[in-house]
Amino acid sequence: MLEIIKDVEYPLALAPMEDITDVTLRLLARRRGADLVFTEFTSSEAIIRKIPKALKKIEISDQERPVGIQIFGGRESSMAQAAKIVETYQPDWIDINCGCWNKNHAFRGEGAGLLRDLPRLKSIIKEIIRSVKIPVSVKTRLGWDHKSIIILELAKMVEQLGCCALTVHCRTRAQGYKGQADWEWLEKIRKTINIPLIGNGDIVRPQDALHMFSIGCDAVMIGRAALTNPWIFHQTKHFLKTKGHLPLPSLDQRINACLEHLRLIIKNRGKRDGIIRFRKFYAGYLHDVPYGAHLRSELMHLFEYEEIKRKLLEFNKISG
Repeated sequence: MLEIIKDVEYPLALAPMEDITDVTLRLLARRRGADLVFTEFTSSEAIIRKIPKALKKIEISDQERPVGIQIFGGRESSMAQAAKIVETYQPDWIDINCGCWNKNHAFRGEGAGLLRDLPRLKSIIKEIIRSVKIPVSVKTRLGWDHKSIIILELAKMVEQLGCCALTVHCRTRAQGYKGQADWEWLEKIRKTINIPLIGNGDIVRPQDALHMFSIGCDAVMIGRAALTNPWIFHQTKHFLKTKGHLPLPSLDQRINACLEHLRLIIKNRGKRDGIIRFRKFYAGYLHDVPYGAHLRSELMHLFEYEEIKRKLLEFNKISG
């Protein structure tokens, strides 16, 4: 991670997103301009129990490197043990999640729940760093809520413990994805630590990434926009280097990209599971396409690749 952030101009990262950033999306994101990618977060308890679904989540390929595997949990021993297992999968680094706001995790003391117990978070980070030989990074939020923003204290702690980088989503746990990310904290964090700082939250346009770099971020992490706009990395890279905007892909390009993505996810997940999991991506590939909403509603009921392909190609022919 450090080499990429140091050597690449305007490094962009794909955020870890549950049930979204599988190996297929990570590979496509790398092809489309992402410089580093993260796996979806995976439970340390599930990893140490060798639950197949969890182990599937942490499978990586050489084609997507550099890639970090993100884990979450609330027990020091489980997190350290899981980190040892994850290391055998040979990621470029391990990322610790202490930012997941979902109440099913946070109120159990996992994810953002650790923001209410910094001594335990400190112990978890120390145990993981002690247990593995590869770099360790942390992804977090500003704090539990607006009354308990502890990001500056946490940032200092993360650096002192020896982490290789810190990613900050500029909201509190209480906010979830509501409201606006407060990027002003990134400037304060930058003045507090010397390790690489990765900014995250509300990056929906290339201009947003440029602003994050201008206030001191060493890299910018894109999350939900990668789902709604499959070309966000390519567009952002172009803008950062030229200050110009790329035209939107043609309908033909969108449909070809959509079908490529669908084929890859079927190959990775199997036909039925792959087609069902892919449904969340139709909106991004067909965003702002006239009559695209009607087409999406039809595609949501199809379970065969050839049927989906035929429907998309017919739509392209009629619309073109």
